[in-house]
Amino acid sequence: MRNRFGFLGPVFFYLGSLFMVLALLLLVPLVVCVLYLYRGYEDVSILSYLLPAALAFAVGLLMRSLAKSRRLSTKGAVLVCVLAWILLSLAAALPFVTALGISYLDAYFETVSGFTTSGITMLDGLDDMPRSILFWRAQLQWLRGLGILTFFLMVVGGGGASHSLFSAEAHKIFSRRPVPSLRRTLKILWGIYALFTALIAFLLLLAGAGPFDAAAHALTCIATGGFSPYDASIGHFGEAGYANYVFIEYIIIFGMLLGGINFLVHFRVLTGGLGALWNNLEMRLWWALLCGATLLVWINHRLHAVDAAASGSAFRTSLFQVMSMATGTGYSTEFIGSPFFPSFSRLLFLMFMVIGGCAGSTTGGIKVLRIAVLLKLVKSRIRSAIFGRRATNLMIIDGKSVESDEVQGVSAMFFSWIALLAVGAAITALFAPQYGPLEAASGMFSALGNIGPSYIPAGEMSELHPVVKLTYITGMLAGRLEILPVLMLFSRWTWR
Repeated sequence: MRNRFGFLGPVFFYLGSLFMVLALLLLVPLVVCVLYLYRGYEDVSILSYLLPAALAFAVGLLMRSLAKSRRLSTKGAVLVCVLAWILLSLAAALPFVTALGISYLDAYFETVSGFTTSGITMLDGLDDMPRSILFWRAQLQWLRGLGILTFFLMVVGGGGASHSLFSAEAHKIFSRRPVPSLRRTLKILWGIYALFTALIAFLLLLAGAGPFDAAAHALTCIATGGFSPYDASIGHFGEAGYANYVFIEYIIIFGMLLGGINFLVHFRVLTGGLGALWNNLEMRLWWALLCGATLLVWINHRLHAVDAAASGSAFRTSLFQVMSMATGTGYSTEFIGSPFFPSFSRLLFLMFMVIGGCAGSTTGGIKVLRIAVLLKLVKSRIRSAIFGRRATNLMIIDGKSVESDEVQGVSAMFFSWIALLAVGAAITALFAPQYGPLEAASGMFSALGNIGPSYIPAGEMSELHPVVKLTYITGMLAGRLEILPVLMLFSRWTWR
C-alpha cells in the first residue's frame, strides 16, 4: 500500500502531520473552555473540542501510514499547501457545529474565513457567545498570520521538504530571508510576530480592555484577520462607554499597521535599520497610499456626508477604516456602507480590497509590491511605444532587475483576480438579486481580498444562497493562496 500512491504518498504524509498538529491546537480552546466552565461563564461541553481533536489525530495517523517516503516534489509541496487549507478547515469547523448548532456549511465558511483571515462571519450575537468559541476564532486567524505551514515547520520541521513547503506558502515575489538558515528564519519571523502580539495585548490591557478582549483582539489584529468578540467590532468600546475607547482605537490602528508591513522590514528596524521604513519602493508607495486615502476619505466625509461628524472624530474614523481596509483586517468603528462614507470613499475601499498590504506581511490582496510592478510595466510599455527599439525593457526596482517571468507571474495573477472578481460578482447578483451591483461586487471583493466587511450587512451573510457561500469560500482560499495554486487543482497535469 505504501507504494500505490506515487507522488501523492509524501503529500499524505505531510497532510497527516498537519492534522496531528491541528489536534494539539484544538486543546488550547479546550483549556479556555475548562477555565470558563469552572467560573460558571461557559455552557459548552468539552467534547466540542475533544472529539474534533481525537478525529484530527486519527485522520493524521491514517494519512501518515499511507506513505513512508518524505521526498516531496515542488508540485507535491504546492498540493500540500492547497489541500492543507481545504482539509484542515473540515476538522476545525466541527467545534462551531457542536457548540453552536449551526449548519456545517456555515461552520466551514466561518473556519475558512478564520484560516484565511478574511473575517467574513456567519455568526450573529457574538457578544453572548461562549468565550472558548470566540477564542478558537481568534486562534484560527493568528495561526494564519504567517501561515500554518511555516508554523508547522518551525515547531516540527519538515526534513528535506522544508524548503519546498516554505516556498509553497511564502509570497513568491522577491522572497528574501533575514538569515540564510530556514529554521532560524522561521524562528525570527514567528518571534517578531509573537512579540507584536504580546505588545498589542499589553497596550490594550493598559487602556482598560479586559484580559479576554485584549488577548482576542491582539491575536486577530496582528494577523490582520478582524474577528472580534463583538458584533459592533471595535466600535463596541465606544458604544459600551469605555473611558479610553479612543486610545483603544489608536492601539488597534497601530497593530494593524504592524501587520500590514513586510516582516523583513520589521526585522531590519529591530536590528537598527530604521531606514527600512522608507528606503524601498514598496514602503514609499505604501505610506503614500495610506496618507492619501485617509485624507481623501476625511475630506469626502466633511464635504458630502449628510451628518458630518466633528473634525477630530471624523479624521480618526477615516484613518481607522482606511487602515482596516488597506491591511485587510476588516475591523470597523463605523459600517463601511453607512452614510458616514459617501460614494467616493466606498469606491476607495473597493480599491484597497484589491491592493492589500505589503508583500511578506500578514495581509491579503494583490500586494503593494505587485501594484508597483504593474505600474512599472505600464510605464515600460509607454516608453516602448514612444521610442521603439531604443527603449530599454529592463525593469529595475530598488536597484535590482525584475526577471521577465516575475513580471509575467504578476500579470497572470492580476488577470486571474479580475476574472474571479467578475465571476463571483455575477454569481452573487444571480443568486442574491436583492442586492445592487455594488453590493454584489463587494462580497467577492471582500472574499478574494481576505478583507471581511463588504456592503452586504454582516447580519445577512448567513442568509445568502449556498451557491454564493461556496463561491466566497473558493474566493477566500484563492485569495489566501494567491489564486494560481488553487487553479492547479483543476488541471489534469497536476494529477499525473
